[in-house]
Amino acid sequence: MSTAAKSLLILTLLSGFAAALLPEETLGSALLIACGSFFSLLLLALIAGRKIKFDPVLR
Repeated sequence: MSTAAKSLLILTLLSGFAAALLPEETLGSALLIACGSFFSLLLLALIAGRKIKFDPVLR
């Protein structure tokens, strides 16, 4: 896992926990939006960091 993916995972977890613990009227919806955007960026970082090896010779 790349460092970008690790940092996005930490940000996703922190914003998710903060959204669950804080009351709804104090930044509740903004934290849920941040959690969703960090999660989508995490998925993109995981897909981009994947090393796909192409072997032209079929064995």
